Amino acid sequence: MGLYTVFADWARRNGVDAAVLSFSESLPEALVEKFRSQFEADKAKVQAGGPPIITAGSDDWYSGPGDSDRYWLALRDRFEAEGWPAGRILSVDHSSSTVVAHTPRPDRSKWDSKGLVVGYVQSGKTTNFTAVVAKLADVQYRLVIVLSGIHNGLRRQTQVRLDQYLKDLNPDRWVTLTEESRDFVKPSHDASAALSPEKTVLAVVKKNAAVLGKLIKWLDTANGRKALESAPVLIIDDEADQASVATGRINPLIRRLLSLMPRCTYVGYTATPFANVFVDPAQDDLYPKSFILNLPRPDGYFGPEKIFGRDAVEWEAADEQGPPDGYDMVRLVAEEDVPLLRPGSKEPADGFTPTMIDELVTAVHWFWLGTAARRARGDDGHSTMLIHTSVKIAVHESYRAPLEALQRKARAGLASGRPEVLDHWRNLWEKESSRVPAEDFDRKQNSFDEVLPHLDDVIASTRVVLDNYRSQDRLDYSEPSVVAIAVGGNTLSRGLTLEGLVVSFFVRGATAYDTLLQMGRWFGYRMGFEDLPRIWMTPSLAAAFRHLATVEHEMRDDIDRYQRENLTPTQVAVRIRTHPALRITAKMGAAQPAFISYAGRRLQTRYFRHRDADWLDSNLQAAESFVQEAVLHGRLDEDVRGAQLIRDVPVSLVKNFLSRYQVHEDSPDLDPALMVKYIDQQLTSDRPSLATWSVAVVIGEGPEATLGGLNVKYSVRSRLNDGQGERADIKTLMSKQDRALDLGLTLAEARAQSESELVKLRNNNPVCRDRGLIVLYLIEPLSEPVNPKQGTEEASPLRTALCAVEPVVGMGITFPGDVRTKSIQASHVAVDLTDVESENVDEALDVDTEEMA
Repeated sequence: MGLYTVFADWARRNGVDAAVLSFSESLPEALVEKFRSQFEADKAKVQAGGPPIITAGSDDWYSGPGDSDRYWLALRDRFEAEGWPAGRILSVDHSSSTVVAHTPRPDRSKWDSKGLVVGYVQSGKTTNFTAVVAKLADVQYRLVIVLSGIHNGLRRQTQVRLDQYLKDLNPDRWVTLTEESRDFVKPSHDASAALSPEKTVLAVVKKNAAVLGKLIKWLDTANGRKALESAPVLIIDDEADQASVATGRINPLIRRLLSLMPRCTYVGYTATPFANVFVDPAQDDLYPKSFILNLPRPDGYFGPEKIFGRDAVEWEAADEQGPPDGYDMVRLVAEEDVPLLRPGSKEPADGFTPTMIDELVTAVHWFWLGTAARRARGDDGHSTMLIHTSVKIAVHESYRAPLEALQRKARAGLASGRPEVLDHWRNLWEKESSRVPAEDFDRKQNSFDEVLPHLDDVIASTRVVLDNYRSQDRLDYSEPSVVAIAVGGNTLSRGLTLEGLVVSFFVRGATAYDTLLQMGRWFGYRMGFEDLPRIWMTPSLAAAFRHLATVEHEMRDDIDRYQRENLTPTQVAVRIRTHPALRITAKMGAAQPAFISYAGRRLQTRYFRHRDADWLDSNLQAAESFVQEAVLHGRLDEDVRGAQLIRDVPVSLVKNFLSRYQVHEDSPDLDPALMVKYIDQQLTSDRPSLATWSVAVVIGEGPEATLGGLNVKYSVRSRLNDGQGERADIKTLMSKQDRALDLGLTLAEARAQSESELVKLRNNNPVCRDRGLIVLYLIEPLSEPVNPKQGTEEASPLRTALCAVEPVVGMGITFPGDVRTKSIQASHVAVDLTDVESENVDEALDVDTEEMA
């Protein structure tokens, strides 16, 4: 350990003057003064810019870049020179400073920090970690290693980016160990010769066992280890869920690399962190023990939620609109047509010939129309269509001839000028362009007459590209205005950006969350043509992506909880919602069922088997019996707005109803058996509750009806027009104010309260704080959309009539209690943190000081 490191730590702990007195007897005065001035300069660097950024569960030390920070200021100037909007630069600055602030103080003598940054698929993660590298280089980090995926293409792409935005801006301050055309090769000089206080060493290496082995061998020498004692090291792990976690070769090498460095900060970057948060936190592995951070969703970014919509999640601030439905960009391919597009898993791929089904032809035609519309708008950028049906190369090759034949036929038809041909293109343009209003993106939609003059040129310039590891003719955007239909598999499913992606035809099977999300190449930015992208996929895939949008939203809220509650990942684990048919990830690691509580929650039925008469009738009979028994054994309160309310209902009736009422299998959180288990637990707890309930039957806006002898009105709930033939999705059943039906509030008073305020009102009410509320809705079978134009092709196609074969009974249920109470096993998984010790920053600093003394 160097003398200056010892001095700096004493000075930090005791003040400069005390350190000077301690060392003055044994060190020359000139050296003491040099230490003093260097320490003051370093301290100013760390504290520049004002108060430190508040971090979750760690030492607050970084207040943002200073006016003399060479690396970051050069990077910021480059952004400005490229014409980046000020808001975008500010966002990168803020988000990267937040990451830096969560790393350890660089004046500590040693540390072992592991963090995780969660971005979005194709959303600018590289830009963020480039800014983080620049800022940590400005606070004296001296070695930066970027682990850049497992493919040469991504490594080269990352190398080029970092050369442009770091090395080329300060060529005299960077030492690069890798190049665009060359991964790491062991240098002739020793590692100690490369590490110096004046320069920062940069290596961009592939996650490959041979390459990592060479890097470790170069660093793991006596001189190299000695140099690393005083050199802060940053390791950026791009695509941190790929190869780094739970692998027999790469994971041990990364851990070995980290073990060489006493002052090391490891930061993983990924959009799919499921494998990372399931690493066993009790082992010496890559669990992000120090911090997990979300990157903000950038303006103009199209993610799962924006395209597929999502379901309501626990503790979401409810409003009248509910969670988003997504833009009407998804078109469905029938499940029974998939064998026409790819061979089965046990069928030979050689000799397979795809059928150009109507949906595929329409998808290609819309790609050409959308690209022509971009040209009509003056947009000459690259334009791409993705066809992803199989990983098999023979299947990719089978698509070339049919696509090129379709191209020739389309050009011949336009050249003929036949009215029926023009009518086909016109009808497709007008039908599709009306379904996603351009006005939503502050744009006036093009007319077909503006699009048509560009159509033939677009079709003629289209190249069919087969992109896989064996093909020679790969996607290449080096030429201007590329128009391409890309057919491929794995090489198109992670990391690679498809420039100007307009149309995706995706029927590839996948069984895990992370695999599906990474395959979503349609996520990203669509500047100037936000209204034009379309995706063709099967109903099951569309439902899976909607579920993933919900998972992602809920997971990010769990991560944001660290900031809200000043916690670390060793204190609270990230929970991931499960799915009946999809795995979360192939690398489940230490994941275990999570234990959460129904306390304070409001749940509601959303999905119904609207064509299953027996299923609907069974629920109707259960509700009829429940209401009759509730009136008989409870107390009917008729002075309630909007509902028939029965108070003081015995819990035995509630449990009996929940055991009879059937919930659709796509609602795993609303499990009646699990709720009954929870109720039984509360009845026998130290402070018993839920022995008595309130039951409300809502008086809807439809025709007169009765339920269990009570006069009510039907509720009207149309369904989403999502192509799910056997399942009706009504989205929102229960309004926020309905959870307060038994609290004596007026409608205006209930609406004025937030969700959390209504929870507090129930918990503070001397009568209702120990009782739950069940709300029943008798839904009219027809239930046409309230807006008569909804559900038609002339207007919004988002909703259509419910058209149930019998009356539908919907149920909402509200529980009292503290939302943070842990209780029963539910439909989430997380790692167990019971035996994991959290690092106390102050204690860690004390240990460092004692060891130095």
